[in-house]
Amino acid sequence: MENSLEEYPMLVAQEGPLNDERWPLARTVVLGRDSTCDIVIPDRQVSRYHARITPTQEGMILEDLDSKNGTNCNGALLTAPLVLQDGDEVKIALAQKFQFLTSDATMPLNEHAARPGRLMMDARSRRVWINKQQLLPSPSAQQYKLLWLLYENQGEVISRAEMIAVVWGEEQSAGVSDQALDALIRRLRDRLAALDSEHQYIVTVRGHGVRLDNPTV
Repeated sequence: MENSLEEYPMLVAQEGPLNDERWPLARTVVLGRDSTCDIVIPDRQVSRYHARITPTQEGMILEDLDSKNGTNCNGALLTAPLVLQDGDEVKIALAQKFQFLTSDATMPLNEHAARPGRLMMDARSRRVWINKQQLLPSPSAQQYKLLWLLYENQGEVISRAEMIAVVWGEEQSAGVSDQALDALIRRLRDRLAALDSEHQYIVTVRGHGVRLDNPTV
């Protein structure tokens, strides 16, 4: 029996002309401006055949196809093929940003899977809803990691050290400044306020950290 589409890794467009479109990576996919590409990005900054994603036993391999303006992964210019990791951000030239997900849910969260509250999240598809409206474009990988940590522990105060360790990882956490965390929290608050400006979901508890206030009505 063939796998259903949601069992395949997904590529989700976040910013650019293809915003919020998504593609299951069931086979090799070529990204570029040419109409014969599997994912066509209609922008002059994009080469005709710009990048390729190939499924292998090691994982999904991303490689640049000698493009003029380059391919970036998590902000670093791609100089050799690499194995994509869940949540990686891929940028094609300066034209289109994607997020790589190891799995996807094609249906919205149902009431039985959700925690009670106006804000709902789905870990498989990394989608966020407030009052049944989906947050678009989808949150960045860092925004999602922070919000999911708060969502999993809603009502509990999460320390700054724990937030930094979860969002940036234990190895990189030592180099993350308070300003970087504050900027991330501020951007996430702004994103949530775009759907519900009457309520502040992320509450600062001075001297301790932040918590998620997720009302049910």
